[in-house]
Amino acid sequence: MYVLRRWAVRHARLLESVYSVLDRALDALRPLARLIGYARLERPVAAIERAAKGALFDCRMCGACVLSVTGMACPMNCPKSLRNGPCGGVRADGGCEVEPGMQCVWIEANHGAARMRAGALPTKPNPPLEHQYQGRSSWLRVLRQEPWPASLVTQAPPRSDEALAASRLESLLRSGTFVVTSECSPPDSADPGDVLTRTHHYEGWVDALNVTDAPGAHCHMSSLGVSLILARHGWEPVMQMTCRDRNRIAIQGDILAAAALGIGNLLCLTGDGIGNGDDPGAKPVFDLDAVSLLDTARRLRDDGLYRSGRMLTGRPRLFLGAVDNPFVPPFDLRPMRLGRKVAAGARFVQTQYCFDVPMLERYMHAVRAQGLHQRCHILVGVGPLTSARSARWMRNHVPGVHIPDELITRIERASDPKAEGVRICVEQIVRIRAIEGVAGIHLMAPKNEHLIAEIVSESGLLSGRAQPVQH
Repeated sequence: MYVLRRWAVRHARLLESVYSVLDRALDALRPLARLIGYARLERPVAAIERAAKGALFDCRMCGACVLSVTGMACPMNCPKSLRNGPCGGVRADGGCEVEPGMQCVWIEANHGAARMRAGALPTKPNPPLEHQYQGRSSWLRVLRQEPWPASLVTQAPPRSDEALAASRLESLLRSGTFVVTSECSPPDSADPGDVLTRTHHYEGWVDALNVTDAPGAHCHMSSLGVSLILARHGWEPVMQMTCRDRNRIAIQGDILAAAALGIGNLLCLTGDGIGNGDDPGAKPVFDLDAVSLLDTARRLRDDGLYRSGRMLTGRPRLFLGAVDNPFVPPFDLRPMRLGRKVAAGARFVQTQYCFDVPMLERYMHAVRAQGLHQRCHILVGVGPLTSARSARWMRNHVPGVHIPDELITRIERASDPKAEGVRICVEQIVRIRAIEGVAGIHLMAPKNEHLIAEIVSESGLLSGRAQPVQH
């Protein structure tokens, strides 16, 4: 099957012509199908479609085929069911984060789309899957002229500069302040004191704290709970939300609860694969992906609507964010994927660790060419490498992390590897801050939070502030 699937991508232009003929044939057959009855045709046509498309595309019969806009590569073959890929965990060789022996479906889609008439993947985001159609024939839906799942709203009206900011972080970014954010790992505990134990490392040095949502597919106290504890103690939380563990009903409920409890920053992610964690028997959900999650939150905020179309009586105030990874393939798709997230509602973006500044500069050049830096605030991820061994482990085991050999060699040769790692981090921050379009730094130092004050101080990130960082 995989061989035929890759053949289909290589011959995407031929198959596009075949589909064009099929469309005309379906138009001609519509009166006959109406006479026979669509209900009678469903089972036999679905069986034929499953056999034909299954052989060529490993079709999963989602009932809303998007092969024509994904280069004849079925996105449902992505283990995360990403309909707006690629994710940020693509391996350096183009392998899938979850199934390393398989090339990323969206790299295949990019190759296939380049061979089709349009010449590239469309920038318009794909809507999420509507599961009630799963197993049904897409061909019959075309015959019946049924509406396809509604497109994501890609031209959301820009929020007025006079509009009340949803959070302190949004106010700072809108004022042009170069911000510093960091991450707070939720504890394996039900004691709120365990949340606050390490926060003294951040006090006076960061503008906001991300609260991770079951990072690496490991269970911890929920992001919503930790965010609320932090907010009650004066911190500015950025609540992360992943699509891996809940469906759209639970997601929307959690978004409303977070906003009602005063949490104004929401960072939307697809999430790591279940296999990265310590409970591989858990069932992955991935009902939405990061792009459709952003659109869902934006609809709640701007339109006062659930995804179902039902109205809210009170809208949430939210500053919506996303993540991006400029440091893994396919590099030419990264600005396009960022554009999809911005179109869906992202107004701040945090990147994966940057250990390769020239690679970031190339990415930011493409971002500026599309004007995306004017539509969202980009915060670049940085962090200290404390030893050559830990750097190699991170590169080999953390999906999406790219660390050049020369940095590892430099740390390995240093008499004090930890001090050298801090020095490298400071140097990179200075270079990153000089790049046009960068609005802040996202400083990550898991298990080395005590280094944050030194890094922020040495890099001069807070110099020129009218007021000190508050929590």
